[in-house]
Amino acid sequence: MGLLEFMMLFCFGFSWPFSIAKSLKSKSTKGKSLAFMLLVEAGYAFGIAHKLVYSRDWVVWAYVALFFVVLTDIALYLRNRRLERQHKTEK
Repeated sequence: MGLLEFMMLFCFGFSWPFSIAKSLKSKSTKGKSLAFMLLVEAGYAFGIAHKLVYSRDWVVWAYVALFFVVLTDIALYLRNRRLERQHKTEK
């Protein structure tokens, strides 16, 4: 079961690096949803909790890695929102 679960996480998580690259390049929050990212983050946190309580195996590290990848995108969203607000006040 661990390999199949890992492959599911890999497929779900494959897009996050592209999302991070977009956030870095555009310095914009357009096309992003903080609520969505927080919901995904909560899902990964629950996945980690489940792994630690009920099903300890190596796949927990995939959940942890994806948690931090999404956390990076959330941090970039907050930075970009701050940059957008500063740009508006400068006009």
